[in-house]
Amino acid sequence: MSKPASFARSARPAPASSFRKPADLEQQRYELTRARQLARAWAQTLPEPRRRDQAALFTRQAIEAYQQHARPHARLSPPLAQPYGQLDPAIAELAQTIGRETAPLPMNEAAYFLTGLYTVLLAARERGALGAFYTPPALANRLLDMAEEQGADWSTARVLDPASGGGAFLLPAAERMIAALPSADPAFVLRQIGARLRGLELDPYAAGLGQNAIELLLADVTAAAGLPAPIVTQVADTLEEPPKARFDIVIGNPPYGRVRLTPEQRQRFARGLYGHANLYGVFTDIAMRWVKRGGVIAYLTPTSFLSGQYYSALRALIADEAPPVAIDFVHARRGVFEDVLQETLLAVYKRGAKPARAQVHYVHVANEREARVIKNGTIGLPSPASQPWLAPREPDHSALIAAAEKMSARLADWGYTVSTGPLVWNRFKGQMRHRPGRNVHPLLWAEAVTADGQFIYRAEKRNHAPYFKIERGDGWLLVDQACVLVQRTTAKEQARRLIAAELPADFIEDHGGVVVENHLNMVRPKSRPALSPATVAAVLNSQVIDKLFRCINGSVAVSAFELEAIPLPSPDSMLSIERMVRRGASGAKIEAELAKLYEQFV
Repeated sequence: MSKPASFARSARPAPASSFRKPADLEQQRYELTRARQLARAWAQTLPEPRRRDQAALFTRQAIEAYQQHARPHARLSPPLAQPYGQLDPAIAELAQTIGRETAPLPMNEAAYFLTGLYTVLLAARERGALGAFYTPPALANRLLDMAEEQGADWSTARVLDPASGGGAFLLPAAERMIAALPSADPAFVLRQIGARLRGLELDPYAAGLGQNAIELLLADVTAAAGLPAPIVTQVADTLEEPPKARFDIVIGNPPYGRVRLTPEQRQRFARGLYGHANLYGVFTDIAMRWVKRGGVIAYLTPTSFLSGQYYSALRALIADEAPPVAIDFVHARRGVFEDVLQETLLAVYKRGAKPARAQVHYVHVANEREARVIKNGTIGLPSPASQPWLAPREPDHSALIAAAEKMSARLADWGYTVSTGPLVWNRFKGQMRHRPGRNVHPLLWAEAVTADGQFIYRAEKRNHAPYFKIERGDGWLLVDQACVLVQRTTAKEQARRLIAAELPADFIEDHGGVVVENHLNMVRPKSRPALSPATVAAVLNSQVIDKLFRCINGSVAVSAFELEAIPLPSPDSMLSIERMVRRGASGAKIEAELAKLYEQFV
């Protein structure tokens, strides 16, 4: 990307601190991080009713101090909402010190750090409710690059961020608009940005800070034009804002988390909903209503929509309205967003395009400013598109996916269904028992399935009683048939995502049935399964199926829906492995035989 044009009529000499050596800047970043930690420690002492106002006051004072030392010719508009109260003098001094010490940083980095102070100082509960997790410059710029690769023209594009926060995407978009008009009159540039760049934000404090960030960025242009910066942020509830399909690019990091929609909202967004609503799914639907046909949607979201049943309608909607054309998986769950561990991706969708294979990359985030991109392969949409999408998480996954896409068998074809363990233990606390007795059966918790795929009857964790008493009407809780147990929660950092064990028939017979807690999935045979539970367990514990599941799954949950969607060899082709399992063949031999079944389709 070319850098924004400088405007000679307003050029001012940069402060000496801006010419510091890289090592000096690294020390500056370190000191700023320490200062931010001090500010956060102070904020944690505040009662929640005051904390948001104080966070807004602190951030505004830091921005004003930065403006005085780094961009004195910038015109800052007043806050869009006036926070209540005032800062303690010592805290105000800390805010001003942070603003001054941010001056040597590059403009985009400084703006991200300063506006991000607001979110860092919020209570975790309020930060989650507002979806206030700002995007670091490395990922914001990568997402704009992806939009540009799909034909975005910054000299003419109309750009909307429907959840603009502190302006993480508005700033680099404005930079690129300026760069695309290198010889234009400054007043014309300001009119263009005012006409073509828009951010919607529910939180008036965040919207005001985002507007200030734009004003700092445009300081040279406004000084040259003798005009104020255009207002590009608008306080609005995006869910209620009437959409107009006039934007070439809808970009952003929408809020996420379950949301209770009003009946009217649920009806309005019904086309992309299945079960409970998640905000980022609703914002994806909203983006399709604001973007022009042929325009692009560029979003940073959690990966969970790729596979979960709750997103099945959303996947079908995306495939029909705006199929993906590029996806980058973010390889850094810690340290990218403050207090966020969820796996994320960058995706670009094109409205009105025909579904086709989309390029997939892995983005290794070194820090807030730097990211490295590695080509991973491609993703094709299944039929129906509501099914989980297979996407390579590593370069060597592409061949496996190519084979899996040619396999039509699923667990249902092997004669199995998948369901969650029926017992939600905290609803039945009074029926927990520590000793066997009449109508008392073993209670199986997730720890009954060991990391190496063995079944061990145990209840060792706190609150985990080993037995459960069946009362009248509780017969539905009793499992009286051999099956395969699979842990329901695992993380991508674990050696295996699928951890399964056969629940032996003799154990069930000895105890007259068992009760399975809902942190386990049950892969249960129907009347005449084609393969034994022992073989199903061996396959689920294999490396090849674990890799395949990683290409399906987008969260820490191992859902029944995803297990039922794993592409598998036909039952007939599995007979040799069935015989190996019965003979007690080693896991390595079974693994090699299973790999051959997938390799034959490559």
